[in-house]
Amino acid sequence: MWAVNPNRSELAGISCVKHVKELPKVPDAVFLGISADQSVDFVGFLEAMGVGGVVCLASGFKEVGELGEERQQRLVQAAGSMPVLGPNCYGYINALTGAVLFPDQHGLYRVNQGVAIITASGNLGINFTLQQRNLPIAWLITVGNQAVMGIEDALEAALECENIRAIGLHIEGLRDVPRFIRIAGHARERSIVIIVLKSGKSEIGSKITQSHTAVLAGESRLYSELFQRLGVGQVDTAEEFLEALKLAYVHGPLDGNRLVSMSCSGGEASLLADLVIDRNLQFPAFTPEHKLLLGETLNSYVSLSNPLDYHTFIWGDYDRTHRMFSAMMEGDFDLFILVIDFPDPECCDDSDWIGTVQAYVKACQEHQVKGVVVSSISENMTRETGKYLIDNRVVPLQGMSQALAAIESLSQVGMRWKCPVPPPRISFFGSLASAEGMESLDEHTSKQLLEKWQISVPPGERVHSVSDALETTGKIGLPVVIKALDSNLEHKSEAGAVMIGLRKMEQVRAGVQRMLGKWQSVRVEKMVDDHVVELMVSISHDSQFGHFLMIGAGGTLVEMINDNQLLMLPVDDEQILGALRALKIWPLLTGYRGRRHADVEELVNTIKQVAGVMSKFGQNIHEIEINPLIVGESGAVAVDALIRVNKNGWKPWTTENQ
Repeated sequence: MWAVNPNRSELAGISCVKHVKELPKVPDAVFLGISADQSVDFVGFLEAMGVGGVVCLASGFKEVGELGEERQQRLVQAAGSMPVLGPNCYGYINALTGAVLFPDQHGLYRVNQGVAIITASGNLGINFTLQQRNLPIAWLITVGNQAVMGIEDALEAALECENIRAIGLHIEGLRDVPRFIRIAGHARERSIVIIVLKSGKSEIGSKITQSHTAVLAGESRLYSELFQRLGVGQVDTAEEFLEALKLAYVHGPLDGNRLVSMSCSGGEASLLADLVIDRNLQFPAFTPEHKLLLGETLNSYVSLSNPLDYHTFIWGDYDRTHRMFSAMMEGDFDLFILVIDFPDPECCDDSDWIGTVQAYVKACQEHQVKGVVVSSISENMTRETGKYLIDNRVVPLQGMSQALAAIESLSQVGMRWKCPVPPPRISFFGSLASAEGMESLDEHTSKQLLEKWQISVPPGERVHSVSDALETTGKIGLPVVIKALDSNLEHKSEAGAVMIGLRKMEQVRAGVQRMLGKWQSVRVEKMVDDHVVELMVSISHDSQFGHFLMIGAGGTLVEMINDNQLLMLPVDDEQILGALRALKIWPLLTGYRGRRHADVEELVNTIKQVAGVMSKFGQNIHEIEINPLIVGESGAVAVDALIRVNKNGWKPWTTENQ
């Protein structure tokens, strides 16, 4: 380790030289703690020297505006092919080797293996190192402005280290989603769990749309769908982040979400059961055979339910407690939970608590199951006990809520790994720079396209006169719907641009005459009477995530109800069906309270047909919204449609291109 400072003879007992050119050799890596403009110059000098990499601490770059943006561009040019962390970055700590390029105190200690934490925040990075949850942290990497190296680079580096068993990402966003998709696949191949804590839950800023989709789909929802699709764990708080990493470090992904819990208190058992209500976790009932086995270890006062309150009559009895734990582990569960809070050994005799944990650890080891010990209150886990548990491959989880969040995250990872789906295919919309680059097709043209793509629409025609409207009505038959045609019409109902249920020619005549007084053309179409439920099915485009599919409750209340699911493309039947089942209105599709059943099979086919359009025309179609898609007993019909396209691209809606 060498120090360079023109104004000091030594730093922290290390002799200083006045300039890097006076160093005896080329450094492997350099921590650069000087001003922003000086940093740019020295990065160029270090790159020319052949330095292995640089941490740039200085702020005053992209985060401060136009001047900083220009300075950051110069920094990138100066770096050339040399890796740089930052600028505006605290740097890097390697607890495996003891290498520290970091400007502040931290809480890490040397480990032989552990997890990597990668964050954009230097201060949160310090906070993570100060944790007292017995999480072995092997690497801390802060990336700052990500001018040269970003989250994805750090993630790839962590995957190359054999001593890192799980990776945590604290991010505001990703720079390169397609690259992240590839890296996540590599992580799964290596059985390395990635846990993400994402901040900044803002709406998509880059979306330009007239439809409901932008209101309903936000950046955070697209990230959640991406992570779920890839089998990447997600949590919401820093505490959950650390607990999930701890669980991933010891046990890796869980096989499923079937849990069993043991505690000597009905209060603990009840609270734990309440806390899983809104989570994708379950406490399955014991089988009759398992009850018999458990009953042999407990008395008649104990109600054999899950979560289990095993009472305190065996408290402190190591042998009986061990037999009870062993009997419990004969059951078919994905994770075994012991709830127990530990006293401060300086004020209490903790021998009974320690004996209970030792009996539990022994049972876990004998049965080779995945076990955790959960303290109901976060701080009620001593560091000594936590270390003992980690050393014996049982996970100390601190706080019920945080523990369940971690467990849910790892169970979701495990279930996705067991049943993987094809990774998302990011399609970037060509030549879209602004609203001027897009063209909205009116409803008639949009429906003509849907018909060509084998998506059912009501029979109808564009008309420019009352006589044509009456002739069309005679062909398709009453009742009909009439709609004004204008590519700029967003919400027809509010504009008086739609009339439904017209059952007399006089109504058609009057309605068309009124609309043609304001709009140039009208669509007359057959009214759909096979009606079970209205859905919205849309595909829209985000500059970072490409095209994505939304399925939800449709009609005029779509934004108010806000019942929808997002899927990244491509999708298969099971994914579409899973999204439909996750909707609050799913019971309406299956015949709620004796009502008619919708044709779910045809609905799935229709949605898949809409999604499939993107594989052929995705580079020129920005958005498709069908709202409503009326689903009946014998099919699904697109009653209203909006399609937006790249006006300068190949035009897939023209007849010659079909």
